[in-house]
Amino acid sequence: MSFFLIDSHCHVQFRAYREDRDDVIRRSLAEGIHMIAVGTQSSTSKAAVETAEAYDGVWACIGLHPSHTCEQEFVDENEEETNGPGGPIKTRCEVFDADFYRTLAQSPKVVAIGECGFDLYHLPEQLTKEEVVSHQEAALRGQMDLADVLNLPLVIHSRNAHVEQYELLKEYVEAGKLQRRGVIHCFTGTLEEAEAYLGIGFLLSFTGIMTFPPRKGEGEISPIQKVIQALPLESILVETDAPYLAPVPVRGQRNEPRHVVHVAAKIAELKGMTTEEIAEITSENAKRFFGIS
Repeated sequence: MSFFLIDSHCHVQFRAYREDRDDVIRRSLAEGIHMIAVGTQSSTSKAAVETAEAYDGVWACIGLHPSHTCEQEFVDENEEETNGPGGPIKTRCEVFDADFYRTLAQSPKVVAIGECGFDLYHLPEQLTKEEVVSHQEAALRGQMDLADVLNLPLVIHSRNAHVEQYELLKEYVEAGKLQRRGVIHCFTGTLEEAEAYLGIGFLLSFTGIMTFPPRKGEGEISPIQKVIQALPLESILVETDAPYLAPVPVRGQRNEPRHVVHVAAKIAELKGMTTEEIAEITSENAKRFFGIS
């Protein structure tokens, strides 16, 4: 069964799809799944724009991911299925270039700035935590300033950094900036953290992580599933983060935008609603947030 859904965060321009990118995108579009291709550095942001311009139903988000502000190599247990078992993820150091991203943003297919933010989960061995935060904050402020000037929303990556992230967003909001606000992508935090972001006008987006069964001792549903049950539907977006974080029942495989239907179905189960209802609500949220039709 097909639904109209918007995958609010995917990376179909990544190398994981170099052999079959067109097939993956067209397969998702044929099933009623539109998508936002999200950049993580200058090269993948440029590729996101080029990909979006090649297809109806695909838009782009451009930005510099915090992990790309410092050179490092790490293994992420959430992303092993795409990099191979134990396969490393390598990042290079990039300084945010506002002029480069401003030029990219001239494309009508660019609908947001990001993904940007703080990531204090993976820390380069050669730098102190304070140095990492300094690099990431400089890049984040540059992107927040650009989003403010261009009147675009932000797509925020925040991992192990709620306090730092929330305080900086709050600073800008209280200064009258970021009128379009933003979304916290791949949210996995607590209800208290969720309510804090909602309190300053941000949305929350959920990936296949919320379809994973609860761990031993967590009860019948996982902590993030409990958070979703408590949230108002108008605050929610759905995403895949493809090629990563494939949801149940395709967990462990390379993810694709069309799998976002499984995220919507799990939210529907938690909310006691139909998948069609969740698809309609989250798609309307995404259209309103990104300013697309």
